Amino acid sequence: MKKIFCILLAIMIIPMAAFAEPLEGSSPFALETPSYLLMEASTGKVIFEKNADDKRPVASITKLMTILLVAEAIDNAAFALGDKITVSKHAAGMGGSQALLDAGSEYAAEELIKSMIVASANDSAVALAEHIGGTEAAFVEMMNKRAEELGLSNTAYMNSTGLPAQGQYTSARDVAVLSRELAKHPFFFKYSTIWMDTIQHKGGRVTDLTNTNRLVRFYDGCDGFKTGSTNEAKYCISATAKKDGMRLIAVVLGTPASQTRFNEARKMLEHGFSTYRLFNVCQKGDQLGMDVAVKRGGVDTVFAAAGESVVLLMRRGEESGISLEVALPDSVNAPVRGGDVIGEVRIIKNGEVVETIPAVAGKDVNLPGYMEALLRILQGWK
Repeated sequence: MKKIFCILLAIMIIPMAAFAEPLEGSSPFALETPSYLLMEASTGKVIFEKNADDKRPVASITKLMTILLVAEAIDNAAFALGDKITVSKHAAGMGGSQALLDAGSEYAAEELIKSMIVASANDSAVALAEHIGGTEAAFVEMMNKRAEELGLSNTAYMNSTGLPAQGQYTSARDVAVLSRELAKHPFFFKYSTIWMDTIQHKGGRVTDLTNTNRLVRFYDGCDGFKTGSTNEAKYCISATAKKDGMRLIAVVLGTPASQTRFNEARKMLEHGFSTYRLFNVCQKGDQLGMDVAVKRGGVDTVFAAAGESVVLLMRRGEESGISLEVALPDSVNAPVRGGDVIGEVRIIKNGEVVETIPAVAGKDVNLPGYMEALLRILQGWK
């Protein structure tokens, strides 16, 4: 097997699989929050965490799953933003944060979505849940099924709103994973960045909407996710911000005071942005600087290329510790198709293999034509 070592210095943003362990063994500063986690979104890499798998009530952060199912239903053309939705008595009777919907009245789906995301309206959440699932109970079954698909092993939903319910819980890690999934839908950010708006009711009545996430206005780069608070859950937030192409997710659960959750989420985000960056190791299709002999092919060699893109979340200044080791066979047999696996690439960080991806043929190599093959046979082709 041939091997080549090289240092890569290009910087771009390409998703890759997350590592299992946090980059930091503990929080770099003291926090009052009993359960928290800081994650980079594109890689899913956890920077630091505390009690991240503890099962906790999270109040309206529960609506992140409701919002995700709404976004996926729209993506699948199950309904459209302009569709009219009739609000049931059950939906209109929700307590807590509300858009003050009129039972029996029709509202555009987009108005319900906006009020749910911006102002955490429980009545709008239930109206949407009933529209998608038929009943809120059926929608909750969909929520739990989707949680299972996402691997949210410490999560159970009992309603679509996050209002107190026996047996309803999640964890900081599960909230981060759910938030990361929701971030894949640009649709969400259209509404989560709204600071103040209104919803119009039949007859001219107006409900004012104010974003429950203060960081959207007061922290540069913050563009979404969700707050939640009840006596049981205390004060919670999943906050996200994007700077220089990197998106971070800070989850804070069970904070004793409302402003503390915003202060601590901000502190977590600032640490992440100031300390870490995304480092592009290679892009899919990058030539690896090595050729492999091709036996009985129309050409004698094929160049090797990276079979996948790789990006690492790293502390700033540590990029020089990254190298590649490429392992290839001495030869392959024709025909070869571009993208065929012919070896492997090992990504090495400070002497340790942290990722392995396939090395692939960079182009097609066909068998030679009849006349060329005949000529080669006459010349003693091997």
